[in-house]
Amino acid sequence: MLGPVRAQAPQGTSRDREIPAGTNFAKAAFRLWLPDGVKTYRAVVLLMPGSNGDARAQVDDSVWRDFASRHRLALVGAQIVDKPHEQKFLEEYVNVSEGSGQAVLDALTQFASQSQHPELATAPLLLWGMSAGGQFNYEFVAWKPERVIAFVANKGGIYYTALTSRAARNVPGILFIGGKEPVPSRNTTIKGLFALNRRAGALWALAEEPGAAHVVGRSRDVALVLFEEALRLRLGEENPGSQQSDLLKQISENTGFLGDLQTGAYHSAAEPPPSAEPMAWLLTERVARAWAAMVTEKSIEP
Repeated sequence: MLGPVRAQAPQGTSRDREIPAGTNFAKAAFRLWLPDGVKTYRAVVLLMPGSNGDARAQVDDSVWRDFASRHRLALVGAQIVDKPHEQKFLEEYVNVSEGSGQAVLDALTQFASQSQHPELATAPLLLWGMSAGGQFNYEFVAWKPERVIAFVANKGGIYYTALTSRAARNVPGILFIGGKEPVPSRNTTIKGLFALNRRAGALWALAEEPGAAHVVGRSRDVALVLFEEALRLRLGEENPGSQQSDLLKQISENTGFLGDLQTGAYHSAAEPPPSAEPMAWLLTERVARAWAAMVTEKSIEP
C-alpha cells in the first residue's frame, strides 16, 4: 500500500554526474538519491522535467523519497537540454534513440560504479515525467522496452513514434491529459497515440483529469498506484540483484481491467468489451479504482 507520507523525508545519499553533450542534446546532468539502509536496490525511478527543465531537485521531494525508501528504489532526477535549433517547440532530445536515452543509461552505469551498487547499471526503470518529460518516457519505452517496468506520458505534445513495437506495447503505462489543457493539439496527439497502440493491444490507459490544465494535478497520485502495482507484479518482492531488467515478468492483457473513457466504469478485461471503441487498460483493480476516481473527480484512495 502507498500509506501515509512520513512527516520527515527519509535520509539518504545524493550524487551528481554529467554526461558530455551528444548528437541531440547540449547537456545531460543527473542526480542520484539512495535511501539509507538498502543493501541492493530493486529498480530506479527516473524523474523527467518539462521542456529543457531540471528535475534534479525532485529527488529531495518527500513523496518520492518515501516511495523509494519503502520499496528499496533509487531516485534519479534528470536535466537534459536541447542544442540550439529553430523550432524551439520541438524538443529534439526527446527522440531518445538519437543519444539522450543512452545518456541516461551511461549515467546509471557511472552511478553504479561511484556508489558501489553495481545493480544500478542494469536496474529496471519506473518512468515519471511531466510534459516533455512524459514525451521522453514514451520514446524511451519505444526504444528500450525491456528496461521499463511501467511509465507515464503526461500531457506532452510532441512525439516521434506512432505505433510502438509489441514489446513496448506490453509495458504498462498511463497517458494523462487535462480537460482544461490550453493547447488542444496536445490532447489530440495523446488520444491518437493511445487509440492506435491500444487497438494493437497496448497495456495502456488514457486518463483525463477534467479540471486540470497543463499541470501535474493528481496524475502523480495515480502514477504511484500504477508503479506500486507494477513493481509487485513485474518484479516481485524478491531482490534479484544484478541483471534485474532481464527478469521483468510479462503481463497478460486478460488479467487487467478495462475502463470506459466516458463514464469511468470498469470491468475485468477477461470479459468482452461492450463496443469497438478503445477502452483504458488498467493493470489491477486497485489501479482501476484510482483511474476511475481521477476521471470522475472523486477522492483517490490509497
